[in-house]
Amino acid sequence: MPSRIVKRTAKLADGRDLIYYDDADTRLGPERRIDTRRLEPRPPTAVMRQDVLTGEWISIAAARQSRVVLPPADRDPLAPQTPGNPSEIPDQYDVAVFENRSPSFGPALANEPAGIPPVPAGPDDMAALGFDRERVAVGRCEVVCFSPAPEGSFGDLTPGRARTVIEAWADRTAELSALPGVEQVFPFENRGEAIGVTLPHPHGQIYAYPYVTPRTARVLDSVRRLGPDLFQRILDGERAGGRIVLAGELWTAFVPFAARWPIEVHLLPHRQIPDFAATDEAERDELATLYLRLLRGIDALYDDPTPYIAAWHQAPVHTGRDSVRLHLQLTSIRRGADKIKYLAGSESAMGAFIADIPPDAAAARIRAAVASV
Repeated sequence: MPSRIVKRTAKLADGRDLIYYDDADTRLGPERRIDTRRLEPRPPTAVMRQDVLTGEWISIAAARQSRVVLPPADRDPLAPQTPGNPSEIPDQYDVAVFENRSPSFGPALANEPAGIPPVPAGPDDMAALGFDRERVAVGRCEVVCFSPAPEGSFGDLTPGRARTVIEAWADRTAELSALPGVEQVFPFENRGEAIGVTLPHPHGQIYAYPYVTPRTARVLDSVRRLGPDLFQRILDGERAGGRIVLAGELWTAFVPFAARWPIEVHLLPHRQIPDFAATDEAERDELATLYLRLLRGIDALYDDPTPYIAAWHQAPVHTGRDSVRLHLQLTSIRRGADKIKYLAGSESAMGAFIADIPPDAAAARIRAAVASV
């Protein structure tokens, strides 16, 4: 953690971790109020069941049904606490990260019956296939609050605040990767009600999975078939072509050759980096400004904000570290000013995507939008 961005740890009233990350130029003091709420015990850890047809694991997290949905600003659960709003963060902050109260994964709580169902026994156990297989959904889910502001998204941040969030992503990736049973760490941001966002507060999430996710498993298979330099070859090919939308000294953004979505941009570092924890200071500094330009360009495509999913793919914790490269996959379902791409029969049932907009045409339009901001 660089000295100019300070990390401060705390606890919420029910024992969940809360971490503050103070901006380099913060106006906040070093002390933070404690959480004095009286909270109900944490819900039981979710359970995973395996789909025997595909081998994929499905987390069954019933506690998520009680999540707050589009509350008024004075009941924002991600705002600093006030006498009238007993939110999740007890004091003022720049960036704050805390454990989700109703997580899809983890933590395995001390008061839960042991072995019902069993805890995952490692990658081989998770990769095995059989009928009626259940496991405790160990892992962790965290909320990353980008700002105390009641509305917005990452693209509304200052470069300094964006840099603090990137530092938080790197620090949390390192910490979560060290937890027992965690196989992959995934930072992401959902933006817009059309995506399914239930809180307008500027925030993202981090999931720590007890298995290698299906998409990453397919990437690892492609690496095995085509070689460990796969990502470098992709980047070299795109940099020599016409789908670049934004480029820096250390990162390049482009529309991929086989883009699935009406808006889809990948952002890759120029060197092999498995995750945020492995990035250096220069890479984090450039990313803070480059990523903001990309997001603001995506918003410039239309007269109102663009819904999107910003997915930061990282290498698994224990495999593919020298070949799977950290990269952003930014996607939007918006295919026009008043048109949405819904995943219907072919995409949802068969996983067979049909693109509405040619990737080369999309790249030209996004490149022009980025240049306009």
